[in-house]
This record gives sequence, C-alpha cells and structure tokens, in this order.
Amino acid sequence: MILRRIVFFLALVLGVVASQVPEFAQQYRQRLGGAVDELNRIIREFDADAARMQMDRDTGLGRLLANPDIFVRQRGEQIRDDAARAARLELQLQSYQEAGPFWRLATFARSYEPEIARRAAQNFEPAVPVTTEGLVTTVIGFLVGWLGGRAAIAPIQRRRRIRTERA
Repeated sequence: MILRRIVFFLALVLGVVASQVPEFAQQYRQRLGGAVDELNRIIREFDADAARMQMDRDTGLGRLLANPDIFVRQRGEQIRDDAARAARLELQLQSYQEAGPFWRLATFARSYEPEIARRAAQNFEPAVPVTTEGLVTTVIGFLVGWLGGRAAIAPIQRRRRIRTERA
C-alpha cells in the first residue's frame, strides 16, 4: 500500500515537472526574440556606419577583415559572426511562429540554442499550465511516472504475493 502511494506521489511530481516544459519553451522563445532583436540592432548600426562611408555591409566587412590591425580584423569577424547568428536565430524564431502548439516543443527539442537555453533556465519561473499544451504534457508526465513506478514496484509486489500465498 505504501509503495502505491509513493508511486502516485512520484507520478504527481513528474506530472508537475512535465507541465513546465511548454512554459520553459515559451520563456526560451522570448529570450530568442530578444537575442534576435539585439543582434539586429548591432548589425543595423554597422550597416549605418558603412552607409555613411558609402559602403554596403559586405564592403565594410571586407575592409575590416583585410585590415592588418588584429583588433580591427577581430571586430570584422565579430560582426560577420553576429550577422550569421542573427540569420540562424531568425529562422529558428520563424519556425516557432509557423509551428502549432505541440510542434513548438518538437522544434525546441530539435533546434534550441544552448546558450540561450542555459540563460532561460537560470531565470526560469514556473507557471500554471493553462494551455492545451501544458495540460497534455502534465497528463503525459503523470502517466509516465505512474506507469514507470508501477513497473518498478511490480517485482516487489509479486514477491510479497508469493510469500503470502505460501504462508
């Protein structure tokens, strides 16, 4: 009897933990959007600086990357990397916007940015799951915990039953 209560409690805990997955993914998407906005701001400033010198981005980057000064060259590499990262993150953000409720979780699992996910985890605030996505993941988490716990205690219960039958 006590084992069943333990399994039920663990299933509840797993259900609560699973309910937070959609919320974490949502908070990750917010951070992703902020990262895209900030990278685009940096790139716009670079583009504006290049335009003031009658250059486009590629010409400005070319001049920075060809500069003999290591500091200037590294700045060019940083801008180039920021532009590539912004494009990659924008595609990820667009895929979230195009995905349906449950596909967003699959998209997150498949293509999250580790640094953004780590920062989202550091500041994560749990929330009550009121979306269909949140409620379904809660039920799935509970069922996984309950079925897994039942499977784990089955051998113990079987031994007890055999001992009781022999007595």
